Amino acid sequence: MMQAIRRRLWAFHGGVHPVQHKHVSTERPIQRPRLPRRIVLPLHQHIGEPADIVVKVGDHVLKGQAVAHASGYVSAPVHAPTSGTVVEIGEAPIPHPSGLTAPCIVIEPDGEDRWIEHGPVENYRELAPSALRNIIREAGIVGLGGAGFPTYIKLNPGHAKAIDTLILNGVECEPYITCDDMLMRERAAEIVSGLEIVAHALQARESVIAIEDNKPEAFHAMQEACKDIPDMSVVQVPTMYPSGDSKLLAKIVTGKEVPSDKLSIHIGLTCVNVGTVYAVHRAIHHGEPLLSRIVTVTGKAVDQACNVEALIGTPMDELIRQCDGNVSRIERLIMGGPMMGFALHRADLPIIKTTNCIIAATAAELQPPRPVMPCIRCGACSDACPANLLPQQLYWFAKTKDVEKAQEYNLFDCIECGACSYVCPSNIPLVQYFRYAKGDVWTREREKEKSEIARRRHESRQKRLEREKAEREAKRQQKKSAVDPAAMAEKGQSEAAAAMQRAEARRDAALREAEKHRTEGRPRPPTEPAEPRNGDAE
Repeated sequence: MMQAIRRRLWAFHGGVHPVQHKHVSTERPIQRPRLPRRIVLPLHQHIGEPADIVVKVGDHVLKGQAVAHASGYVSAPVHAPTSGTVVEIGEAPIPHPSGLTAPCIVIEPDGEDRWIEHGPVENYRELAPSALRNIIREAGIVGLGGAGFPTYIKLNPGHAKAIDTLILNGVECEPYITCDDMLMRERAAEIVSGLEIVAHALQARESVIAIEDNKPEAFHAMQEACKDIPDMSVVQVPTMYPSGDSKLLAKIVTGKEVPSDKLSIHIGLTCVNVGTVYAVHRAIHHGEPLLSRIVTVTGKAVDQACNVEALIGTPMDELIRQCDGNVSRIERLIMGGPMMGFALHRADLPIIKTTNCIIAATAAELQPPRPVMPCIRCGACSDACPANLLPQQLYWFAKTKDVEKAQEYNLFDCIECGACSYVCPSNIPLVQYFRYAKGDVWTREREKEKSEIARRRHESRQKRLEREKAEREAKRQQKKSAVDPAAMAEKGQSEAAAAMQRAEARRDAALREAEKHRTEGRPRPPTEPAEPRNGDAE
């Protein structure tokens, strides 16, 4: 404990203090909701390529059975959260800001909740880190803090990288969200167990558990769970949004700054989420793939706000009703926190791996957006920016679509935390402008890449045609040079002599025939003109 207290902390630039709204969902322990009537499993619940379906309509699946396999290196499989029948495969609405549909697998539970055969990994410390990562990959575990990056990739530092510090992110700085807080309070030992597994996979030299100082219960629970583990400590960091960002948390805990366009791993650090390491513990010590997650269900439209351990694919409206929520009272339904989350278009969308919070807000709770006013150049956005950027300048460049200039001002260092928009007195949606500019850059890069690919293909085709033409010409010259001129001359002379002999034979035959006709007194054939007789006049 003394190690945790004495560890030096560093501050980062900017940050804000939004109203927390956390206490309402921490008054009850984690709840287990009823089995849903239908489970909808989107194939794309993570960063990277969507999973490939391996079942068909009518198949009966067991709990934990893979229904879709990872389709590439950056991908993750999807598993059946309970036993039942696959009743539909096709497009279905998913929780996404666009409100569009995506390929999904729909399972109708049979109520038996029967498992596939599964069991723990015996003595994982004897496994090579690569073998451990493969188990985590097959379990379908992704970052549960909201990003959804496949965990097995994050646990692979590469041959040339050594991990000095593994940071467990228990900060949870967004308002309303308390799923990590409650998980640390109630299942601290399992979290520490998962953290040890991750540390072994990374071969990390030390592990640090970082928790905001507004979570004293979680802090003490985690301290007790790891008190006898060497090279593992717990620190309390000041409550400040967005201290939960991985780059900012690295700065707070170690004083190291992640360079622009780099990741924490490039300076010997890795940051993982509380829910992620808990899922790793379940996968290694129980043989369970990622089938459920802790979700905060809160908002004024919910009378019994709490955290629930929901199966992946559970419709949100069912969870809201089980928490004594009234769907008809919802003015805005937000997935995630109010700072970085996004509004949903309907309430029957499924819980996915990155769903950490559902805010069922009434009209009185979240006021409608205020009208946007012109920028007054007050500089409040620059003071609040934790990435130490100039949001005002980025705003002008994004608005005029001068993305090249925006990139010069480090557009892609923006973590989209929303602190600038939060303090803007003119109510300018700055983050939306930055996201648009980033999307414009990505679109241009893709178009440039397509153009470059087309150019290379054209050049390759031209070179191929020229090569084939050269090969044909070479073959023709080779065939021509292979002919012997002396043999051709001798052949020509032989053919000429034979022709002369044939002509002489025909002439001799004609003379003999003419002599025969004269002797017999018969008229000559019309082929030879008759010789004039004596006395005949022309």
